[in-house]
Amino acid sequence: MDEASPPATHGPQRDLTRGPIGKTLLAFALPTLGSNVLQSLNGSINTIWVGRFLGENALAATSNANIIMFLMFGMVFGFGMAATIIVGQAWGRRDHDAAKRAFGSAIGLVLAGSIVTGALGWIFAPQILTLLATPGDAYGEALAYLRVIFLGLPASMLLVLMFMGLRGIGDSLTPLWFMGLSVVLDAGLNPVFILGLGPAPELGIAGSATATLIANVVACGVLVIYIYAREMPLRLVGAQLRYILPERDLVGTIVGKGLPIGAQMLVISSAGLAMVGLVNRNGVDTTAAYGITQQLWTYIQMPAMAIGAAVSAMAAQNIGAGRWDRVGAITRSGIIYNLAITGAIIVVALLFDRPLLSLFVPDQSAVLSIAEHVNLVSTWGFVLFGATMVLFGVVRANGAVWGPLAILFIAMFPVRLGVALALRPTMGADALWWSFPLGSATTVLLAALYYRHGGWRKGALLAPEHHCDERSHADVEAGGSMRPTS
Repeated sequence: MDEASPPATHGPQRDLTRGPIGKTLLAFALPTLGSNVLQSLNGSINTIWVGRFLGENALAATSNANIIMFLMFGMVFGFGMAATIIVGQAWGRRDHDAAKRAFGSAIGLVLAGSIVTGALGWIFAPQILTLLATPGDAYGEALAYLRVIFLGLPASMLLVLMFMGLRGIGDSLTPLWFMGLSVVLDAGLNPVFILGLGPAPELGIAGSATATLIANVVACGVLVIYIYAREMPLRLVGAQLRYILPERDLVGTIVGKGLPIGAQMLVISSAGLAMVGLVNRNGVDTTAAYGITQQLWTYIQMPAMAIGAAVSAMAAQNIGAGRWDRVGAITRSGIIYNLAITGAIIVVALLFDRPLLSLFVPDQSAVLSIAEHVNLVSTWGFVLFGATMVLFGVVRANGAVWGPLAILFIAMFPVRLGVALALRPTMGADALWWSFPLGSATTVLLAALYYRHGGWRKGALLAPEHHCDERSHADVEAGGSMRPTS
């Protein structure tokens, strides 16, 4: 172990094992929420640029390419989350060398994987788009866009991974600032390269991807410089640079835990695609109404996802420090904050649904009344979704990843899609809308049972402690329990 107490640092890291739980959790979660909002706004702004300047075919092209990128980011999210948990546990027990080893191995693994994936994606982009049955009118633009996105894959994935690693040591502010930098560059450069403004070449749809590539490369490079200039704890110096060569044991843990986490996103996205197929059978107006309602849902989900990520990082540090007496309180605080914040947003979305939904379609559109009905029936279920994110975040913090994957699969397919299919002959489209809260209720019920009785507390620490010869009792607050409690 490097030190008996945290080293002097020059960044906004938080010791998540000490101090008032509720206040610390909220202060850590809010910057993560800000990052999520910025990321979504960036996507919305870029969609506006593409739609206004290049038209519907270009929008269809980006939609097809984004499906592919979502699946790829699902996997890097899984590896990044696994690495974050290892880093958080090691940081919580003051084993800073183990945190750096885990972070270095994750960097090496993701860098190598993204370079190979980017190269293969460039080569086989035509076959990928053909497999997706990309419409012929959009095929050429989708190919140009996708190939540039593949070129930028290493920088974009490294940026996401560094954000997650920093959150693992209690720093959620630095990712917020650099997400802001990336968003400003991406949104600002989109029209420049799409239209060829000033000295920039006119690249059309490829210009949008080029703007994203440049934004991620610049943000990634400046973040690395910032980490070293501020002497932040995860920087690798001297002999520590060899940590980028992935260690077999750590890679095994990262992959073993990361694959099931990434698979959770695959389950959610595949269930979403199946639901779109069912919605499409109800006509264009219903499909459009579902689409604009999902725009609202994107923002409604953000607090739950931010709180879930904060809870996971906080729980990992406390588990690493042996502070099991704080883990239950972290869970309770996370659920309370979710009820308050997500619940308030849902109330606003229900009270002001018509003006919010009419941002996307004209007031006289028949789509609007359908969207209002979908919003009324389904949106309240996101309170349950938020509680699930908290429970999953806590159990994942101790390396339990298969239970959440199984729960999501059950809730998405036998329950949500099963209800939609079984009740559709009698309830029509309402069966689809009611399947969302019913699926969410199933998920939170199973997650609560797993949290209470699933045995996830018996898991071993993910990062081995062979780097420390002894453990200082000063690392743990007086009264801290070294044993899991329920």
